[in-house]
Amino acid sequence: MGILKKPLITEKSQKLQDSSKKYTFIVDKKANKVAIKRAIEEMYGVNVAEVNTNTMPSKPKSKYTKSNIISGRRGSYKKAVISLSAGEEIDFYTDL
Repeated sequence: MGILKKPLITEKSQKLQDSSKKYTFIVDKKANKVAIKRAIEEMYGVNVAEVNTNTMPSKPKSKYTKSNIISGRRGSYKKAVISLSAGEEIDFYTDL
């Protein structure tokens, strides 16, 4: 459970999921592809064909308030795109 943080559900990831059965997750920064594959297979009971990872950089953010401007940075995170074997899928919405 420490490796997988949460599934990343955006418009782009939904299109990727519908067209080519690829699922996107936010994972721990120190996790490698083998550990991510093992965690997905244990948690969802599917066979993972391929794992692609990408470290997303931090970005500057600012907020305007009544008295001044507050500046800071949004943290970086690691993203994993999982390809499943043929005929398998993950349903995120059944456990709600």
